[in-house]
Amino acid sequence: MVVIERKIKVVTEQHNIDKPAQMEGFPMKEWTIEIYVLDQDGKEHPATCFTKVVYNLHPSFEQPTQTYTEPPFKCTNEGWGEFEMTIDMYTTEKGGKTSIPHDLNFAKPTYENVHKVLFKNPSMALQAILRETGPVPTDEERKIKKVDAGPKNKKRVYDIEKMADALPQCEEDDLLQIIQMIHDGKTDNTFVSNNIDAGEFSVDLYTLPEDILVQLWELLVRTTLHQSHPLRSRMSSLIKRTGSSRSHQLGRFTCLSV
Repeated sequence: MVVIERKIKVVTEQHNIDKPAQMEGFPMKEWTIEIYVLDQDGKEHPATCFTKVVYNLHPSFEQPTQTYTEPPFKCTNEGWGEFEMTIDMYTTEKGGKTSIPHDLNFAKPTYENVHKVLFKNPSMALQAILRETGPVPTDEERKIKKVDAGPKNKKRVYDIEKMADALPQCEEDDLLQIIQMIHDGKTDNTFVSNNIDAGEFSVDLYTLPEDILVQLWELLVRTTLHQSHPLRSRMSSLIKRTGSSRSHQLGRFTCLSV
């Protein structure tokens, strides 16, 4: 399982406003909450890892549940009382909901709270977003695999670049066998995402164990690499580049190669 940790900062600002008090002795306030992601140096970044944030306010509010879909997910309201709320943050992942508590108080004009949030088995797209604020676990493994697969290593019997090109071109029966091989041989550090609703299977080749890579290579040599496929020319239009990563996708099989 791939688990990525990030620090989420919740920034609260509040001040008095010139409106009649609803409760004697308690001046009316306007307060605002914003959400950011911190990088390794503690610098704020837009929380683009979330697609929406839901603030669950005190039930006395006319609209106690408020949803925002654009960073910094700014929530502004008026009132006189302090209370505890729950903030729900959603990613694009199925079931990708993280909830954090937040104490709204008026002790200071501005205050910040930092929460640690875990992203479990994030998709490749979400990994790319999270990489903007720090490394992801697969980065170091990918570096190690690149060294091991270098030209000085005479024991290498596979080419991950060629595997990434060839895998999406396999026939459906071969793909089913390959997916089963990956499931049977994966470790806790292997990134695999099987999105049944979208009909897509994704794998990070650099997180696969050595023996599985060898087995996949041998299968591809027998079924795909030894012949010229009519799909090869069409594949070039389906190759997408994002940063330093290259994603190959055809139908429901996607693999991250570099």
